Amino acid sequence: MTTPTAPNSSIEELAINTIRTLSMDAVQAANSGHPGTAMAMAPLVYRLWNQHLRFDPNDPIWPNRDRFVLSAGHASMLLYSMLHLTGVKAVNEKYEKLGKLSVTLEDIKNFRQLDSKCPGHPEYRWTSGIETTTGPLGQGVATSVGMAIASRWSAKHFNRVGFDMFGYNVYALCGDGCMMEGVSNEAASLAGHLKLSNLCWVYDNNRITIEGSTDLAFSEDVATRFIALGWNVTRVGDANDLDMIDRAFNTFRQETNRPTLIIVDSHIAFGAPTKQDTADAHGAPLGDEEIKLTKRFYGWPEDKKFHVPDEVIKHFNEGIGTRGGGMRNQWIDRFGSYQQAHPELADQVYKMMHRQLPDGWDKDLPVFEADPKGLASRVSSGKVLNALAKNVPWLMGGAADLAPSTMTNLTFEEAGDFSAATPGGRNFHFGVREHAMSSILNGLALSKIRPFGAGFLIFSDYARPTIRLAALMEIPTLFIFTHDSIGVGEDGPTHQPVEHIASLRAIPGVVTLRPGDANEVIEAWKVILQQSREPAVLVLSRQNLPTLDRNQFAPASGVAQGAYVLADAPNKKPDVILIGTGSELSLCVQAYEQLKAEGVAARVVSMPSWELFDKQSQEYRDTVLPPHVTARVAVEQASTFGWERYVGASGAIIGMNTFGASAPLKELQSRFGFTPEAVAGAAKKQLETARRVAA
Repeated sequence: MTTPTAPNSSIEELAINTIRTLSMDAVQAANSGHPGTAMAMAPLVYRLWNQHLRFDPNDPIWPNRDRFVLSAGHASMLLYSMLHLTGVKAVNEKYEKLGKLSVTLEDIKNFRQLDSKCPGHPEYRWTSGIETTTGPLGQGVATSVGMAIASRWSAKHFNRVGFDMFGYNVYALCGDGCMMEGVSNEAASLAGHLKLSNLCWVYDNNRITIEGSTDLAFSEDVATRFIALGWNVTRVGDANDLDMIDRAFNTFRQETNRPTLIIVDSHIAFGAPTKQDTADAHGAPLGDEEIKLTKRFYGWPEDKKFHVPDEVIKHFNEGIGTRGGGMRNQWIDRFGSYQQAHPELADQVYKMMHRQLPDGWDKDLPVFEADPKGLASRVSSGKVLNALAKNVPWLMGGAADLAPSTMTNLTFEEAGDFSAATPGGRNFHFGVREHAMSSILNGLALSKIRPFGAGFLIFSDYARPTIRLAALMEIPTLFIFTHDSIGVGEDGPTHQPVEHIASLRAIPGVVTLRPGDANEVIEAWKVILQQSREPAVLVLSRQNLPTLDRNQFAPASGVAQGAYVLADAPNKKPDVILIGTGSELSLCVQAYEQLKAEGVAARVVSMPSWELFDKQSQEYRDTVLPPHVTARVAVEQASTFGWERYVGASGAIIGMNTFGASAPLKELQSRFGFTPEAVAGAAKKQLETARRVAA
């Protein structure tokens, strides 16, 4: 447990000890959790919230509020205690205030139990007042960089003389685990480069991890590292020293050219902790006797559990409640005047904050005529992206040093680059930092910007933890991955994604789209921008894809249903179905033409998105894939894993069961069976099998 200060009857000490004892009691009741950091950091978080944080408990989604991110998510009771004691109100998914507490005392008593608003780690959407889901160490601080960028961009885009509508600060509390994770260093490096002086990380330097002392595996000089990364570094030598805590936060607010790291020295256990002390305090309940002794030291009623003195609630109401409410009300009044002075910008603020699209968001999209040569879908996507970004001012993003290859540069004149000197730019340069880029995208999305980030599909492995968190949080982050198959050719198997599409499809709540030609790319972008709660993965090709003649084939608008009949048999009665995605869609069309010439009744189904198709009614799905047509062939230059759900146990899947090889594309297609002849041959075998079974 923490090293406490001496018993004190002051209201501040009473408030701090209320945070501590709530944390102890909740972990003990759950028989699960981490009380140590919550107890150690109670003075700091108390002072931050009650004196410094620009936050209104009655309106936890006020746009210009400061953000507090608990990156050390295992200390979740610290945040739940603050949400309860400060009286944060609940808000629903429609942005309606519900008039009740976000975290009740009953929720705290049911910490880590089913349906409690206090799960084991903080969960965005589940509990109002939580700015991001944390748990995987390093993710919180990395996401906070995106929030700080969003504040900078919003200030530059929306603020006008006399109307400072945006300019919030971002605070993140982290520990040794966050500092060890590579994603935090990636993010800190970029934050220093961008001179994000509105970003403050608080590092709980308690020198303890699950296995024991950090001396086992961690001996670097964190302060020197962050100075080298371009950060302002200050230190609080005693986590209980409120005056030093105030000084540190004031130092942060006075800094105008660098992000700030506050190193706070704390102790998880009395004196030199034993291994058992460490386990008890950091990752397990303290035990009834230890809790009684600790409460006795605090001058706390030993037998009272979940005790919240009335004067503590009053103290927070008079502190953050009054101060934050006043700031929020001033902002609301200012916004009313802003609407009259700058109605177009005010409309943008409203729509952005409510995840709505501006009027005419899909105007002036490119037109792609039928073309046998066609375009790589990364190229057509770049054209569509630029058209849409002109219409949606808060659509922005970049790539992990691959914008020229992924075609994700915004090239129109007013787009510009985001930098320390030009914070209104909409092209982000993340450097070779795929993991941090993805976390930063989530931070932008949580701030209601519509962000995209791009890379090669093979490098989605670096982004996967953050894609998963985007799905958990139900935020519309867009991940664009190009070079989507063995079509990468001579670069070889290290750069040829095989298992990646299947693994992304396996993440619940993520919508993957692999469009098959330029017009499907248009429709995929339309689907993506109209999503308000689902992250999307847009999978694009390096090689050209023929632009299909939509006078001959079905319109590409079928993309919105995830799968649709592209080309059909006479009388719409197929004997065999060919299913294709991406670059293999045109391959299925070629095989279809061969089969048609041979008198075989075939159907081509374009299936750019499994997830969208699975959301359709059973009636619609049966019209696309009639259950009685069991002769089916799926074609995709990726792992065959999962395609059984659409072709059946006896269906044929032309895909990758090995890694690729280094060779020109045509040679690879021949080697691995991605030819019209191979697809037509598989279809005829399926027909033979189906007829034998029927006979």
